[in-house]
Amino acid sequence: MNLKDYARQILEGGSLEDKLLDITPVMEENFEQSKFTIPNLPSRNGTIAFSNKQIRFPKTSSFHLREKRAMALHFFANHELLAIEMMAAFLLYYPHNKENLKLKKGVLSSLKDEQKHLRMYLKRMKELDGLELGGHPLNDFFWRQMKELNSPEKFLSFMSLTIEAANLDFAFFYKDVFDRLGDFESSDLMGIILKDEIKHVGLGYYWLNFWSGDRNLWEYYKSLLPENITPARAKGMIFNSSARVKAGMNEEFIQKVQNYRDDFLVTDRKKWKFKNEKGIHL
Repeated sequence: MNLKDYARQILEGGSLEDKLLDITPVMEENFEQSKFTIPNLPSRNGTIAFSNKQIRFPKTSSFHLREKRAMALHFFANHELLAIEMMAAFLLYYPHNKENLKLKKGVLSSLKDEQKHLRMYLKRMKELDGLELGGHPLNDFFWRQMKELNSPEKFLSFMSLTIEAANLDFAFFYKDVFDRLGDFESSDLMGIILKDEIKHVGLGYYWLNFWSGDRNLWEYYKSLLPENITPARAKGMIFNSSARVKAGMNEEFIQKVQNYRDDFLVTDRKKWKFKNEKGIHL
């Protein structure tokens, strides 16, 4: 199976097996690219189909319950699946020229990591509560941004430097929560994901810095984000500066992200407090 067929099966196949297709194709330098239109939605059948229903992410104060931890991992699993589908679209949609070949190799490596993460989440969800993917509604929020990501620069600004950058904080935060609960299996899982996300963020930062030329990198990054997305989404309820340093970000860019404020409530740190009861962050 060649790269193009591999990416198409992930994106257009409707089953979970299609999304987790475990083949490492050769990145062909003579890739014959045909016109590809981003679909309204990636194909998903049966229990993994998208839903218009909305549910709230469980509070960490409820994480002593196995089903609530499984529910949290279910949210994360859907994010991994969306990333897999969006990276498959990246391989098909953007020009397959000499410059992009190296970039696409990096994105393909990230896609394989996301498949690994999804498998780990699926396994742990089942261990915790017998939960399968689709046991709770699955949203398409990340995918809805694809219509505005019409260049590799815009894709990496959204995916690598915003969504995956936020995971540097979320993975670190929830690793600590699971640790405090004695759920070391889930904690170890988050540790693996954090390590991989550092690589993914580094990929996006390297290329955006390369493309920025003489432009201010921070302003360039902001200019590339979808209309309804701000840098507030590039961080979580805590801020993991050291992971960003490991990803290659310079101090100025890190400080710009850390100091950015708007009304996106997830990163409104005033509402996040440390509580000794059960050792859980609230």
